[in-house]
Order: sequence, then C-alpha cells, then structure tokens
Amino acid sequence: MNGDDQRRVVHVGGEMDIERAPMLREALHAAITRPGGPGEIVVDLSGLSFCDSSGLNALIHAQRTAVEHGRRIVLRTPPPQLRRLLEMTGAATLFPITDS
Repeated sequence: MNGDDQRRVVHVGGEMDIERAPMLREALHAAITRPGGPGEIVVDLSGLSFCDSSGLNALIHAQRTAVEHGRRIVLRTPPPQLRRLLEMTGAATLFPITDS
C-alpha cells in the first residue's frame, strides 16, 4: 500500500482466489476503516492475472464498507477477465474504473 492523505493505493497482483481473497479483504478493510484515513482507496489491479468470485466478493465487501465510512473505492486497470466478471455480475456499476 502507498498513497497520500487523500488517496491510498492498494496494489493487487497474481491470482485472487479463495486462498488469497481474505488477505485482500483484510488489507482493504484496514485502509478503509483507519481513523483519519484517506477519502479514496485506489485498488491497482494492473498486476492481477486472475480473479474468481471470492476476489470479487472481497471487492464488493470493501465497497460497502467504504460507503459506510464515507469513503470511495476506485478500481485501477482491471484486467479483461475481471472486467468481464464485473460486467456479467452487474458489479461494474458499483465501482469507478480507471485506466490511469
């Protein structure tokens, strides 16, 4: 993780599956709920090679937690496989998505 006072960047790489999703969920929860934390958490997915439903669930849970805390989750550079998963499930409407 890195960032500044207004934004925190969480870098995610490799395969996000049932074994690794809890780590993502915990990292995002910590970034979102930290007192005095940033208003925006950018999840940099440029290094992600695969994401299954457990990874998607971790992102959706983080989005809900962010809303509860008055913060925002942005997905940066999701790979095509995750973009398809977001579209097929309707979850794409939950997140701002950026390629920069």
